[in-house]
Amino acid sequence: MRIGIVCPYSLDVPGGVQNHVVDLAEALIGLGHEVSVLAPADDDSPLPPYVVPAGRAVPLPYNGSVARIAFGPVSTARVRRWINRGEFDVLHVHEPLTLSLSMLAVLCARGPVVATFHTAMTRSRVLAAAQGALRIVLERITARIAVSALARKVQVEHMDGGAVEIPNGVNVARFAGARPLPGWPGECGPGHGGTVGFLGRFTEPRKGFPILRDAFVALAPHRPGLRLLVAGPGDRDDLYARFPAELRERVTFLGLVPEAEKPRMLRSVHLYVAPNTGGESFGMILTEALAAGTTVVASDLEAFRRVLDGGRAGWLFPTGDAVALRAALAELLDEPARRAELTACGDQVVAHFDWPVVARRVVEVYAAAIEATDGRVIDQEWAGLP
Repeated sequence: MRIGIVCPYSLDVPGGVQNHVVDLAEALIGLGHEVSVLAPADDDSPLPPYVVPAGRAVPLPYNGSVARIAFGPVSTARVRRWINRGEFDVLHVHEPLTLSLSMLAVLCARGPVVATFHTAMTRSRVLAAAQGALRIVLERITARIAVSALARKVQVEHMDGGAVEIPNGVNVARFAGARPLPGWPGECGPGHGGTVGFLGRFTEPRKGFPILRDAFVALAPHRPGLRLLVAGPGDRDDLYARFPAELRERVTFLGLVPEAEKPRMLRSVHLYVAPNTGGESFGMILTEALAAGTTVVASDLEAFRRVLDGGRAGWLFPTGDAVALRAALAELLDEPARRAELTACGDQVVAHFDWPVVARRVVEVYAAAIEATDGRVIDQEWAGLP
């Protein structure tokens, strides 16, 4: 099958959607398909051989963050040229309702189009207000995929349609085969030692780092040797200033960890903690920690509960409750058998998220979209395109 995949956000900047697109492309290639990815990127950027750069991206505020996208007449010309040359059996676009290459690709497409929606906004005045303008885009999409139940809910409530729920994938072998960082995770026994990990922007309130900090600060005096390993963007001095002076030597900050080093970081802790307070549609970091064989402790958010199979594959604590988190950390660090039990269940759960498994499900959607169009060519003319 000849597959064209469109990434809306620049591959020059790491991000969840970008990682998803690259991993999916490689999984599809591994299954024997021919894949080309179109994405915003400078022409001289180091890119995988299957990626076609669509030019420099510009920053655009979106969904509480800043996305780097490409849009306009030059981008439109590149999209059209790529589609015409590709002669794809199916076109797979990601986040087509942003002003991006994905939207342009939908409007230029002449065959079956599959769209993946990553964003989960349970209420959106913007989507409601733009319903008419977006209708032409939605009508050209043959089949929809949502990466989570919450993302699917957006389709049902705001887009007058459903979607097949197919989760984000994870490269299980890459995480399971990673080696811990030198000197980590160290000893762990009843009443002493143990390493707890956190990966994310510690200054972002919804990531819940203060909850983990409070639990760590309360537990550390009673547990000599307890250490905290933190990775993610942010200022080192800002992080250490959040801890009492006597505990700062037990906190290690790795800074922003490249994707290639993330498996090693996750293999370097006894417990990975996700203290997030909300706004999560899936919980990709949880599947990565499970793949690394690390015991997960997470807030009892709906998205996290679904990934952890209701608590069978990881310990869920009441969201925002630092006291409950402290108790969970103490119990799990003291009971290696309980950690092993959760890890074993985690191995079973994460197998369903392995990229080859996920990619096969995506291919089933491709086949259904191709069958639904039955070879029909869609009229390419649209008043908004030059």
